[in-house]
Amino acid sequence: MTHPTIGHVHLKVADLDRAIHFYSDLLGFAVTQRYGDQAAFLGAGGYHHHIGLNTWESAGATPPPPGHTGLYHSAFLYPDRQQLARALRRVLEAGITLDGAADHGVSEAVYLRDPDNNGVELYRDRPQADWPRDAQGDLKMVNSPLDVAALLAEAN
Repeated sequence: MTHPTIGHVHLKVADLDRAIHFYSDLLGFAVTQRYGDQAAFLGAGGYHHHIGLNTWESAGATPPPPGHTGLYHSAFLYPDRQQLARALRRVLEAGITLDGAADHGVSEAVYLRDPDNNGVELYRDRPQADWPRDAQGDLKMVNSPLDVAALLAEAN
């Protein structure tokens, strides 16, 4: 039996160009198709799209207030620690502050907000052989502090 995978996230945004700048210039996705000033699709590695952005119902809108349902965050997996560090450097150089950073044992992650206040996780996985496990061999993820300065040092 094959299992489903996550194909893409599609977000309502207030300003299409602002959102494209964030997801393309800062996070590293390429615009694969654009529909005027109302929608765009971005992908990585030649894929048709991992991210959809549109202003169909949200042009000029504000983010939903805290305490309501909706997207907690989308997570973007980088192929290695150096690529994650480079994305983090671009984000910080753009003046975006981090909401947090964590070492989960299985991965290293940084958390921030996109221009529409959607939660975003940027992360890299450790090799599966290095994942923490309990005595029975079951996965035992953790939530330890991440050394952000050490990660940034790998952004060369």
